[in-house]
This record gives sequence, structure tokens and C-alpha cells, in this order.
Amino acid sequence: MPTTQCEPIVTALIARGQTLATAESLTGGLVATMLTAVPGVSAVFRGAVVAYATDLKASLLGVDPDHLARHGAVDRQTARAMAEGVRASCGSDWGVATTGVAGPDPQEGKPVGLVHVAVSGPAGTVDRTLQLSGSRKQIRAHAARGVLELLSEELQLARTGEQQPGENS
Repeated sequence: MPTTQCEPIVTALIARGQTLATAESLTGGLVATMLTAVPGVSAVFRGAVVAYATDLKASLLGVDPDHLARHGAVDRQTARAMAEGVRASCGSDWGVATTGVAGPDPQEGKPVGLVHVAVSGPAGTVDRTLQLSGSRKQIRAHAARGVLELLSEELQLARTGEQQPGENS
């Protein structure tokens, strides 16, 4: 998602007086980089946690270690917990998270291109599973765009009042 596509997200957050934080694994800070390229984002962006190592997902983001042991880092519930964790730890209105396998090899028995993204906001947490293809660089870029698209959709739903609390995409 080019910077110009991040501008409506930042504008919507500024208009609402709401804040955002990111929790990233496979994207390694790419989502935060894209957002912070937008002028004026400092009014809404609280911070980012790049928790690449599985143990950091537990210690920095509050993901249940037992869940990580049973299901691994590449899991939709892990993505949801990461989004909720960064939202809580950064004191933000919205939290977004990415986790998945960018390649070149499978991880935890999960295929290259499997990505889970999540958005936690005032009405609850939603997630989306993506099956992406391409190079490592392409998968990471598509994952970043995917979580920002989900955030954009959730901001739009929140604006129109159509979302039910905790509704899953």
C-alpha cells in the first residue's frame, strides 16, 4: 500500500481523535514504516512492536505461551492476541498485527505465503487469513497491505456503525 493509500487511515484516525499501534512479525516493521511516512501521523501513531521471535510475542505482546506452544506463531488466534496485546501495551484505540511465513522455507509446518492479520479496535477484534504467493519481499509487502486494508475496512464500518462487536471478517 503506497503512502498515499495510508493517508485516509491517518486522516480518519485524526478526525476521530483515535490512536494506532502495530505488532509485526513477518513484516518486520514494514506496516509502521508505511504509516509513519504519512505527514501528520505523529498525532495518532503510538508505536510499534516488532516481535519476530516467538518468545517475544508472549513477553512483549501478552500472547499466551501455552497457545504458542500448541499452535505456534503462525496462527489466526496468535495474530488476534498480538493486535490486542499491542493495543493494550501502547494504550492505543486500535492495534494491528501480522504473523505468517514469508519464506523461503515453511515454518512450523505452515506453508510459505500463509499469513494471518488482525485488527483490534473499540468494537472488538477481527482477523483475516491470507494465502499469498511470490518472493519473500512480495509476500511481506502484500501482508502489510492486507492488514492496512483490513484496518481501513474496520474504520469504515465503525464510521457507518455497521460492525457488531467482535465480528470476524
